[in-house]
Amino acid sequence: MSEHPAQRQQEQPRRSEAAATAPVPGEGRGGPEPEAIRFFGTTWLGHDGGYAARRVAVAAGSLTTAFAACLLFRLAYQGLEIAAVGSFVGVLVVVVFAVCGAVAFRGTWEGFSRRPADPAREESLRGLRTIGFIGSLIAYFLRSLAEAPGEGLRRREYETAVAQYERRRAARTGNPAARRRDGRGAKGPEAGRE
Repeated sequence: MSEHPAQRQQEQPRRSEAAATAPVPGEGRGGPEPEAIRFFGTTWLGHDGGYAARRVAVAAGSLTTAFAACLLFRLAYQGLEIAAVGSFVGVLVVVVFAVCGAVAFRGTWEGFSRRPADPAREESLRGLRTIGFIGSLIAYFLRSLAEAPGEGLRRREYETAVAQYERRRAARTGNPAARRRDGRGAKGPEAGRE
């Protein structure tokens, strides 16, 4: 059963009109949009859409991954002992992983509450954080016990942006006649009276 060519041509404009009127995320609503967080999207804003389950999954996943990484580290250390490279190399490896883990933990933990002041410095520490990824995983685990990692920072920024947007909107949509009476706008009949 084939369609008539005229019917097909009428269907195409209807489909394109429907696609053009479909809501696009972040467009047409006005106002600031909440920033998505890895593994949570924007569910942190209203604590909906499986937010609690996601927090449990992030906590369990980060703890499990950190535990597995510690087991791999233990196997690698045993490999060094079997190779008989010496106690100095063994101690050096442990110290390097401990320092890198501490740097990664601190950087990740601070990243949950503030934006980096110096992006170039953060970029230079990327190698240390990669080596000490266990510290980052532990930071994710601990933060996800209280909130979505980075939720506090995103919430403060979003609330500030909404408040600024509302102030700007109220200033734009205020009654022009009321502004004239206050003496802020053009002089009206009341502005001349003193």
